[in-house]
Amino acid sequence: MFHPPDWLQLLSWMALLLGFACALLVALDELKNPQHMWIMNIVWPVNALYFGPVALWGYYRFGRLSTHHAMMQEKQPGEHGKPMPEKQKPFWAMAAVATSHCAAGCTLGDIIAESIIFAAALSFFGSVAHHALYAKFILDFALAYALGIIFQYFTIVPMRKLGPAAGLWAALKADTLSLTAFEIGLFGWMALTSLVLFPHGLPTDSAAFWFMMQIGMIVGFFTSYPVNWWLLKIGWKEKM
Repeated sequence: MFHPPDWLQLLSWMALLLGFACALLVALDELKNPQHMWIMNIVWPVNALYFGPVALWGYYRFGRLSTHHAMMQEKQPGEHGKPMPEKQKPFWAMAAVATSHCAAGCTLGDIIAESIIFAAALSFFGSVAHHALYAKFILDFALAYALGIIFQYFTIVPMRKLGPAAGLWAALKADTLSLTAFEIGLFGWMALTSLVLFPHGLPTDSAAFWFMMQIGMIVGFFTSYPVNWWLLKIGWKEKM
């Protein structure tokens, strides 16, 4: 097994600790300013794990517009008895929030799957030589898909006031394409990492491995972003 050089391990630890610190800052702020939609209290910190300061900025710039307190304030009458004007996000930001929602389910699924594969030394199709790459793809996608649909279900159902069956179908329509686009970006980076950059494999319990996963999740965010933009445009996803 390849042992990452010290400089890569140091860089990896810095990136991971920065992500954890940003996630912690978001989570602590959410304790005082919970999101109006409870699932977003999970979405924002999870995205900070890999996007670090970018996610932290996004939370304070746009996430704070959707706290329970902010949403209740918008429903209060203004000076002349009219409702307060809604603080709209620009469309590019709505698409980014929709992407982050999808990415959170993918990220949690991928973390759980990678941990299971490491603990069980799981591999399919004789993929041990490539660090169980095929097993990673299969289990990562399965768990990411399951969690992604759950995240989407608990977003769409309360917003559209749907029943369980209709809510599940709406969640499948909203998240299948965006989640697949995210995983394509992540899996492409994982393949590049495993087969080209580190052909001898990175230990799953090394900081360098999880740093590579952080980068892969950022790549997945960008491959999923155009799909989420389109899904918002056609109304399959809700603007948040």
